[in-house]
Amino acid sequence: MAKKTSGRGQRDLRVRVKTARGRKLSSTRWLERQLNDPYVKRAQAEGYRGRAAFKISELDDKYRFLVPGARVVDLGCAPGGWCQVAVRRVNALGEKAGKAQGFVLGIDLQEVEPIAGAEIHVLDFLNERADDKVKGWLGGQADVVMSDMAAASSGHKQTDHLRIIALCEAAAEFAFDVLADGGTFVAKVLAGGAEGEMQKILKQRFAKVANVKPEASRSDSSEKFVVATGFRGQIEREED
Repeated sequence: MAKKTSGRGQRDLRVRVKTARGRKLSSTRWLERQLNDPYVKRAQAEGYRGRAAFKISELDDKYRFLVPGARVVDLGCAPGGWCQVAVRRVNALGEKAGKAQGFVLGIDLQEVEPIAGAEIHVLDFLNERADDKVKGWLGGQADVVMSDMAAASSGHKQTDHLRIIALCEAAAEFAFDVLADGGTFVAKVLAGGAEGEMQKILKQRFAKVANVKPEASRSDSSEKFVVATGFRGQIEREED
């Protein structure tokens, strides 16, 4: 009969990082988490630029908005993982015979390393006429507007929540200007209680609005994603 063991003395397969001189404990913990994150390892193995690629993959597996032939706008696209997923799924390279060829447009405030099958531009989507530039690059309206943007962290949870909600609201307003009827809006938010008004607006403009936390999101993160499908188009203003 095999002798039971307590587990002591067995090899610890978890990578541990020593706190280097000049490195904060929080930075060491972040690095250790990265090195042991299965999604980080999987992203490296599959050629994605970050673990976030699996978040958009999960959302699309469930809601099916990145279809062949779709025209996609990725707001704040750096480092490019979402664009990489979109290129493959909308057939932006035209590699899937018999399938419509899509178009992926990534925009960001900074230069982004080129991605095969995607068109990348440096642009602040908050600028006046940014929507016209995007529609010009697309050659029309978008079928999907997606955003994994997050405001720079202040270290104050409620402040960060309000900032990301404001950024998400701005992305939604941009989507209203560039989406075609029936289109989809996907964006990251943080759970925290201030997103009620945004949810109300989205429900007026889209047929369905869902709030999802993908498995690829870290368990200790308060992030979730809003997936709004079936854009109802421009709403005519009521006359006084």
